[in-house]
Parts: sequence; structure tokens; C-alpha cells
Amino acid sequence: MTGTVEAIFWGAVDAAPLEGAQEVKVVAGGGIEGDRYGDRDITLFEAEAIEGLRADTGIELAPNEIRRNVMTRGIALNDLLGRRIRVGEVEAVVTELCHPCSHLQQLTEPGVLRGLVNRGGLNADVVKGGSIRVGDPIEDLGRAEHSSSSG
Repeated sequence: MTGTVEAIFWGAVDAAPLEGAQEVKVVAGGGIEGDRYGDRDITLFEAEAIEGLRADTGIELAPNEIRRNVMTRGIALNDLLGRRIRVGEVEAVVTELCHPCSHLQQLTEPGVLRGLVNRGGLNADVVKGGSIRVGDPIEDLGRAEHSSSSG
């Protein structure tokens, strides 16, 4: 199962809109350098989720309004739960579904929470750092092993 990175977002302040980038540096055991949550995981979401939200509810959101880091295309993210993935040079373990929160709805409009149920994206712990660029492949590397190794 493979997909591609369609867009990348990060932000230094939680309340501000996320900035778009063509490339970001990601640190193992952390996240995107300079991101407001740079001390934790990266987040991924499907471009298809925004399109589905628009089709199902009529709500139009810009990709940076979803407040996730990596917008993907062509890969079913929910199927990657518990798996190790490669995004560009970065390897990560998908740890949990990233459900939409009330903060997102406060920043956007009513109906967003309901419209993004089961398609809010993923959280992933970075085990090998590197760069992620727009256009990079996203690959399923198989079931994540439960060990303390970050190799």
C-alpha cells in the first residue's frame, strides 16, 4: 500500500493558521522542527477526507485548517494503525487515530466534528528522522514491532 505526500503544514503558534511548506525536517523521538508540537508525533490526514467532508456536508475547509502536518493522497490511513510507515526519509510507527476535536470546530464551523468522524487522520511516533517533501512516497513497512529499539 503506497500513497504520496500532497502538502505539508506546520505552525509555531497553536492559534494561528498552519503554514505550508515544500519540505520539513523531522526529528526522531519528536516531530517537525519549529512546529508547535515539535516535541511529539507527526500527524497525517487524507486529502480525500477534505473532499468527503465537502461532498457530505457542503463544508469547505482549506487543508491547513485541519491542523495536521502531512496531507496524503492515495493511501487509506486508518488501515495503517499499528504499522510502521516511511514518509519520505522519515520512518514512524502509527500509534493512534487522530480524532477531530472541539478546538477544530471552534476555529472553523459547526458540523466539522461530525463530518470528520473516522477520517480525522493519524498520530505517528517518529523512529527515524529525516526530511519530508511534497511528492514523497508514503509506504507501509509492515506491522510495528513492540520493542524499545528506535532503529
